[in-house]
Amino acid sequence: MLEKPYIVIMAGGIGSRFWPYSRHRRPKQFLDLLGTGRTLLQMTYDRFISISQPDHFFIVANQQHYELVKEQLPDIPESNILTEPLRRNTATCVAYASYRIGAHHPEAKIIVTPSDHLILHQDKFLAKIQLALQASENEHRLLTIGIRPNRPETGYGYIQYHLEANSKVKKVKTFTEKPNEKLAQTFFESGDFVWNSGIFVWQAKSIIHAFETYMPDVAEVFEEGREFYKREEEIAFTKKAYTLVKNISIDHGILEKSDQVYTVLGDFGWSDLGSWMSLYENHQLDASDNLVEANALLYDTKKSFIKVSPEKLVVIQGLENYLVTESDNVLLICQLDQEKKFREFMKDAKNKGEDYV
Repeated sequence: MLEKPYIVIMAGGIGSRFWPYSRHRRPKQFLDLLGTGRTLLQMTYDRFISISQPDHFFIVANQQHYELVKEQLPDIPESNILTEPLRRNTATCVAYASYRIGAHHPEAKIIVTPSDHLILHQDKFLAKIQLALQASENEHRLLTIGIRPNRPETGYGYIQYHLEANSKVKKVKTFTEKPNEKLAQTFFESGDFVWNSGIFVWQAKSIIHAFETYMPDVAEVFEEGREFYKREEEIAFTKKAYTLVKNISIDHGILEKSDQVYTVLGDFGWSDLGSWMSLYENHQLDASDNLVEANALLYDTKKSFIKVSPEKLVVIQGLENYLVTESDNVLLICQLDQEKKFREFMKDAKNKGEDYV
């Protein structure tokens, strides 16, 4: 019987561009943003459970969210909830999970996925994942799922691949992190660029080899953890380990440097749900292009997102391209497409009081 893949769900983000709904104590991955009755984290688990099994899931999250993960994913063994003492970006997150799995199962196939994405066409998505799993059997190969772009988006990383007509698995030529508008337009028109989804597939031994080659300092730190994994000393080890590694993404640390990166092209209704704007774009709108989740009276208002508790009547006149939302002790009114301002909003709100963020 073939070993089922291991699923690593990266759940350490703070979801700042969904503030004030997303807060430090309960970031967006632990919220039911889509109104399905399942949080984004639970939807990610649901997406992969048909090809894996509960004890093959590993959730990497901030240590303050351990109880939230346990509560939302009760089928996963508690020892598979890997807690991070500090935020150290995706390279460290991937290294921790990969060395933890690889210590006992070096031949294991691993799927790494963010915890906050939307996939509309599940069957198409899993078909691409299966293709990537097969391709990962080649020694040292690192696979990423690339998304065919439908606009010159500046908020995503881009992957350029070699145009090989007969191959469903394309060799990656270049990675480019979040280009400017002019470059994004060029990439969009060229036909050989895809968005980097942040979903990766590889064998444990392949990614560990890549860390040894391109990030030897990180490899050394997590290799020393082998004697502590799955033991009481693991928490103390990670506290020390996270102070020894730098804050860098897996894209910058490994994928931009390796000549063993391949991509499988996907077209299955994907969104990274990174902001209020992305949520707006993935919903049905009314005749004035408004998304209204509120008891609202709107006048001369269009292309806006209104999300307010139904317990109060909200009356709005004369807005275009605006977000109006409230959560607990914060009311936010801002332009819908100004997601770059959210870190500033949160920083200034924090100065008003910790309980606002």
